[in-house]
Amino acid sequence: MHITYKGDYALKTILDLALHYGNSPVTIHDLAKRADIPIKFLEQILLDLKRGGFAESRRGKIGGYLLAKVPSKIKLGDVIRFIDGPIEPIACIEKGYSGCNDVYRCVLRTIWSKVAKATSDIVDNVTLEDLVNNVKTQKETVSYQI
Repeated sequence: MHITYKGDYALKTILDLALHYGNSPVTIHDLAKRADIPIKFLEQILLDLKRGGFAESRRGKIGGYLLAKVPSKIKLGDVIRFIDGPIEPIACIEKGYSGCNDVYRCVLRTIWSKVAKATSDIVDNVTLEDLVNNVKTQKETVSYQI
């Protein structure tokens, strides 16, 4: 699995929207500032997130962007796959792959399948609600330094 800059920014954007879920829409300028994303790039990301059914926009004076679903219904793996494609570390383990004559005897394929399964088990069991709770817990944790 390779997360591109676009994928990283998309995850930061969707997390920001989740952190503000239930509030008024978030403006693109606020999103860009908080996540340190260039506005032109953020516009493209938000269009993709809207196309994927993860975000929606509202027009007008108090317009902006919102999550399209409750944070508990959006899994990290779904966003990653939509933005960056398959999470499998190599093409030969993707369903229906036929580009190699040795694909069923290859011992490496077994290892890569295990890596893909482990990765999927993590990203497909983390929701935006989980991430929001983690952020809130981090903010509540007091760190003392001398």
